[in-house]
Amino acid sequence: MAFKIESVHLNDIKVVLPEVRGDSRGFFMETYRADQFRELGLPTDFVQDNHSKSKKGVLRGLHFQWDPPMGKLMRVTRGTAFLVAVDVRKGSPTLGQWFGLEVSEENKKQVWAPYGFARGFCSLTDDCEVQYKTTGVYNQKGESGIYFADPEIGVKWPIDISTAETSEKDRNAQGLAAWLKSPLSDNIVYKSK
Repeated sequence: MAFKIESVHLNDIKVVLPEVRGDSRGFFMETYRADQFRELGLPTDFVQDNHSKSKKGVLRGLHFQWDPPMGKLMRVTRGTAFLVAVDVRKGSPTLGQWFGLEVSEENKKQVWAPYGFARGFCSLTDDCEVQYKTTGVYNQKGESGIYFADPEIGVKWPIDISTAETSEKDRNAQGLAAWLKSPLSDNIVYKSK
């Protein structure tokens, strides 16, 4: 079975399409394969798998981690979600820009957002399940977030964010400007390729 890169956004975010085989019984697909990911320039050093379930109208994010550096390969296994990634790397030519994509159990797309991007999503259906592989183990002392409604970034969420269900932590997250003024932001600096 083969994977392909459907598109690239903000120079580093990749939309990955797996090959899906289906018939009257259902379907089968590989969601990760080290040899093919390596050939496509995707990471192969995933160390943690996460799985969340949300009701319609939940918004989670925008989260990122620098210690250890964490990238995420995200997919939706039930329902539909709008996945978002925002560049928070100091000195990046795409700093503060965002990418969003509707991903569902039907389209089976995956979104790779590397280290240096804040990630989040909103659920567009009830019982929406999002799963993601990470390249770093979670560390509460080495993570932070950006306010999902920061006007400087301007994410165009497909839900009414004034009524979205969010955590207190996400509602009180700092804006991008505050993050960039923080000495902690020196931990996430753009490195040209």
